[in-house]
Amino acid sequence: MKQYIGDRAFYRRLFTIMIPILTQNLITNFVSLLDNIMVGQVGTEPMSGVAIVNQLLFVFNLCIFGGLAGAGILTAQFYGSGDHKGVADTFRAKLYIAFGAAVSFLMIFSFGGEALIRQFIHEGGEKLDMAATLMHAKDYLHIMLFQIPPFAFQMAYASTLRETGETVLPMKAGITAVLVNLALNYILIFGKLGAPVLGVEGAAIATVIARYIECAIIVLWTHRHRDRNPFLETAYTTFRIPGTLLWQIAVMGLPLLINELLWSSGMAVLNQCYSMRGLEVVSATNISSTVSNLFFCAFLSMGNATSIIVGQILGAGDLERAVDEDRKLIAFSVALCAAVGLVMFFIAPLVPRIYNTSESVRSLASQLIRVVALFMPFFAFTNSCYFTLRAGGQTIITFVFDSLYQWMVVVPLAFVLSRFTAMPIVPMYFAVQCMELIKCVLGYYFLKKRKWVRDLVNG
Repeated sequence: MKQYIGDRAFYRRLFTIMIPILTQNLITNFVSLLDNIMVGQVGTEPMSGVAIVNQLLFVFNLCIFGGLAGAGILTAQFYGSGDHKGVADTFRAKLYIAFGAAVSFLMIFSFGGEALIRQFIHEGGEKLDMAATLMHAKDYLHIMLFQIPPFAFQMAYASTLRETGETVLPMKAGITAVLVNLALNYILIFGKLGAPVLGVEGAAIATVIARYIECAIIVLWTHRHRDRNPFLETAYTTFRIPGTLLWQIAVMGLPLLINELLWSSGMAVLNQCYSMRGLEVVSATNISSTVSNLFFCAFLSMGNATSIIVGQILGAGDLERAVDEDRKLIAFSVALCAAVGLVMFFIAPLVPRIYNTSESVRSLASQLIRVVALFMPFFAFTNSCYFTLRAGGQTIITFVFDSLYQWMVVVPLAFVLSRFTAMPIVPMYFAVQCMELIKCVLGYYFLKKRKWVRDLVNG
């Protein structure tokens, strides 16, 4: 058992990196839950419309995450080897990637947003108003487009700060933003303090303002603390990125970008398959995913911490130590998420009751949350495998392991069950989640091959 349990220094270092990331994610997702509840008070149709748009924006968010990840792998390893110029070059590449992604998705959502929204709107047993759902979704999307540029820009900064050991500032900025978002949601959705009642449009305006505040905090702090961020000394002195580094980023980053694009779009297709059972299912899956995301913070923060810790150790050239600490990180993540899943299972019937929706939607959401809770340890393991492989630059393998598996196995199963069977949503949802068990076997196989155990920046 000793090979799976670290010493005090190990956990101190882990918690130093993990806790700020976890705290930021918890607060962000908790406020998202409150935001979701507030929109839900307006009615089931507005809640469904917002949920549909957020699924589309989720694709953009993960594309930014994936697009920056290739440069981020090298950032962590450059920092581990003390190469500040290398960090500056990767940061500059991130700015280009963020700009390109923002422009691309602004065009997609501006010209094709309504067509994408319509794919999620289907009549179910409760005869909800489909036209009203479409109207609310379009109103919400048109305003939410304005938060795309600041989100992309601040992600380039925040990811670099985390990869160079500064995890507290992005956490503080995120906490500030979500608190602003929460306060403005209350004022603008319900028309408090003399403001007009704006409903879903108020929720969108609150999010846009919060995004700009978060971006301003991160960018201004970074530039005011150049002594702690020496990469800024050369980051803006040129527009050039060394050709060899650009090629390295492209080789590692392109598969990650494609992976996140395919994985997030795969999730959108999965939700579209579930929506074939009716708009009430859209509402139930929205409640379930919003609640589940709060608990997902456990393994997502562990994944980020694993990527940073393992990446820095690999960059320092201590390969066997990287293997040893990665094993302990994965063991801790699985144990943590088993405990979190247990809590999640028992509170599942309680949270949906906060929503102003029908009893059938509440009951369905509760059942979906319990299905997710059962699979939490498996999600933790596959997530840790993904971030370990990524830290070692195995981006092609992560592509196969993550998005290719989703599109070749998970999505076809959901498509067939939703279109060619009358299977109710809960058994269908459970069957789709069972595919995570096969993914665990694949993850274990890829880790044991040890191709990820390599120093990328020092040969």
